[in-house]
Amino acid sequence: MILILAETGTEAAKQGFFETFGVNWPFFIAQLINFVVVLFVLKKFAFTPIQGILEERRNRIAQGEAKLVEIEQQLADSEKEKAALLEKANADAQRLIAEARDSAQALGDKKAQEATAQAQTILSKAQEAARAERAAMSAELKQEFGRLVVATTSKVTGKTLDDADQQRINSEAVASVEA
Repeated sequence: MILILAETGTEAAKQGFFETFGVNWPFFIAQLINFVVVLFVLKKFAFTPIQGILEERRNRIAQGEAKLVEIEQQLADSEKEKAALLEKANADAQRLIAEARDSAQALGDKKAQEATAQAQTILSKAQEAARAERAAMSAELKQEFGRLVVATTSKVTGKTLDDADQQRINSEAVASVEA
């Protein structure tokens, strides 16, 4: 069998490559022209538009990635800005709290001073009222004392005292009480 194959191989070498494979030149050229026409049509109507679409898609993806990087940068910047604003707001809040505390303390001190002044005023008015009441009671007591002295004197002496005597005894009794 090896012998038969060896004989066939040498025979094919003698006939030529194209004749061995049965190449028919007119059909080969027609097939080649058909291949070139199909290749041209595919390139013109399929490959070129698809390549354009793919290139456009690559560009959009690149733009999207660039926008993504830009958005990430903006997000980082806005986070920094937000942190700065929060820090400023906290500082302002602390300042306002301190001012409110100081204002409340000052208002409390002022109200305490006003209350103290008002208490002093009330106390001085009460003392003045007590003095006036004491003076009125003293005058009433002197008058009552004088009347009692006159009544006692008239009973002891057994005579009726006239107005001048009553006035004189009353003045003497008041003078002795004051001394």
